[in-house]
Amino acid sequence: MGSIFLSLLLCLSSLIISPSSSTTISLTLSPKSSSKPSSNSWELSSNIVKTTLERAHHLKNPKKNISATTLHGTTSTPLYARSYGGYTVSLAFGTPPQKIPLVFDTGSSLLWVPCTSKYSCANCTFSNVDPSNITTFIPKASSSTLIIGCRNPKCGWIFDADEETRCGPGCGSNCSVICPSYVLQYGLGATAGIAISETLDLPGKTVRDFLMGCSLQSVRQPEGIAGFGRAPTSLPNQLKLGKFSYCLLPHKFNDSPRSSKLILVGQGEKNPIASEDKKGEIIEYTPFYNNPTFAPYNEYYYVYLRKITVGKKHVKLPYKYLVPGHNGDGGTIVDSGTTLTFMEKPLFEPLVKELVAQTHYKRAHDIEARSGFGLCYEVKDAHNVTFPKLVFHYKGGAKMLMPIDNYFTLVSDLGVWCLTIVSDTSPAAPSVHVGPGVILGNFQQQNFYIEYDLANKRLGIKKQKCA
Repeated sequence: MGSIFLSLLLCLSSLIISPSSSTTISLTLSPKSSSKPSSNSWELSSNIVKTTLERAHHLKNPKKNISATTLHGTTSTPLYARSYGGYTVSLAFGTPPQKIPLVFDTGSSLLWVPCTSKYSCANCTFSNVDPSNITTFIPKASSSTLIIGCRNPKCGWIFDADEETRCGPGCGSNCSVICPSYVLQYGLGATAGIAISETLDLPGKTVRDFLMGCSLQSVRQPEGIAGFGRAPTSLPNQLKLGKFSYCLLPHKFNDSPRSSKLILVGQGEKNPIASEDKKGEIIEYTPFYNNPTFAPYNEYYYVYLRKITVGKKHVKLPYKYLVPGHNGDGGTIVDSGTTLTFMEKPLFEPLVKELVAQTHYKRAHDIEARSGFGLCYEVKDAHNVTFPKLVFHYKGGAKMLMPIDNYFTLVSDLGVWCLTIVSDTSPAAPSVHVGPGVILGNFQQQNFYIEYDLANKRLGIKKQKCA
């Protein structure tokens, strides 16, 4: 990362910085496009499995490298589904506003954007986003951009809360030292930049003095991240939201103009989208667990997955992997930035065993070996696919009865379907249990209304057609 810091120092000198009603706001979420089409669909699936495992390793074993504005009322924005396995939302920053597409991520907190005309992304040829044509935020074009100083309390949200540690000894009241540069890792990707204050322009709402990252160089990270985690730097915390919610389009709409809504709700406000229910489905809630106080486990949304049923059978799962501990080990986290659900091997193996016992298609062992999926079947009639019913049961009574497309997917033109729950079954996998036991990915969240009720510290779940 040495070259990243050198680039940061060079680019800082080129930044020219100027000083600086209740509504319903709806933002758009879309599936994220990041992978070039492959002639073999199982190769694309293999890349998604690899990315999921790398993301899981990072969330479970992270390396820490690194007065808020209140939103009143309710706001929403579109979400778009993309073929690499994530979802994007476009947000506007600056004066005048500059719209930037960002990856929607509940597993991290700092919102950062590709920044300045000098932004570069190494090893981004895997993406169908042209690295030379990435949408970047230009601070010189905004009259409201300010670099965060090391004595600014918001710098302490990213780094050590102690000013002397951040600024160095002898940095008095006239200290002009800026907040230290950050380096963030996202599985296979990473980014580096500086903290800035900007104006966030939401539909019908302007939020000033919003802390965000101005990234100057990244590795395998062509687009920025909209962090919706639980740390102080996240968008929900900076806006002091009462709740936010979304309904993820199925990945069959990847790279299409179709989108769903990301709803931001101010404290004390009702979510009008939640009441739109034509089938009488009710929202079921499960409580959030109190997070560990140390980063980054303090960023995650921990819930208690009590049990899993396959058909009418209760899968026997080791209790210690299901219950979140004070140190961040065990339990389930909800992560929109992970594509496939990840399970620790002691949870994954009994699940697969029960699915195998109740499924009568022929195993596709060759595709399993080539793709990285742990369970695949040859299905001749793609229009008449049946698998045992899969249900996730959470503390408090909330449950997710998975549609077949949420836990099996077609990965081959030859009619091979694979389980979209994965585990690290390689011999090199860590033998010591560290971090969350389950990472609930966005594939399993498709066609569910998901509500993060921050005021009441609970997660709401309701089956719903997101398209």
